Amino acid sequence: MASFRRFRPDDLDKFSKCNLDPLTETYDLSFYLQYFAKWPTLFQVAEDPNGNIIGYIMGKLESSPDYFKYSDHYLPWHAHITALTVAPEARRLGIGKILTENLEVAAEAGSAWFVDLFVRKSNTRAINFYESMGYNVYRVVKDYYGDNVNDPTAHGEDAYDMRKPMSRDKTLKHIREDGRSHAVHPEDVF
Repeated sequence: MASFRRFRPDDLDKFSKCNLDPLTETYDLSFYLQYFAKWPTLFQVAEDPNGNIIGYIMGKLESSPDYFKYSDHYLPWHAHITALTVAPEARRLGIGKILTENLEVAAEAGSAWFVDLFVRKSNTRAINFYESMGYNVYRVVKDYYGDNVNDPTAHGEDAYDMRKPMSRDKTLKHIREDGRSHAVHPEDVF
């Protein structure tokens, strides 16, 4: 059985089981510590009975800068899932779902309009997971990822920007049903 708690800096030494997955981005130490310092309620871990980290989620609350305010790509106050990963031996046990739900609770407490995330277009398992939790594709970000895990000769890989509305978005203004037909470039995404 897993227990869930906020991230602590000494957890960085225990992430390797989770970060070995080729679809999990691995960041430098300062990046993880920045999230810990700025958004501690949005950075949680799942721990097994032996103290091993078997999953984690990193998120933040943000909006686009003011100079984007009149752009079609402006993002109001929202929560963003930067990373969600579960160690291979702990998958399909509901850990990712619990971590995501915990982040959504923090997003609601932070008055976010929605929660968003980026996922590789080829990562059908993750896309299905997020859709089962109420997320929809809002737009396609062309060549968002600089590499392509399925084809090393390809230039890059598109991402889906997926969103789930929070209770503040009563009119569902910040989601769309036909998101796969709306393409943007990485420079359009803050």
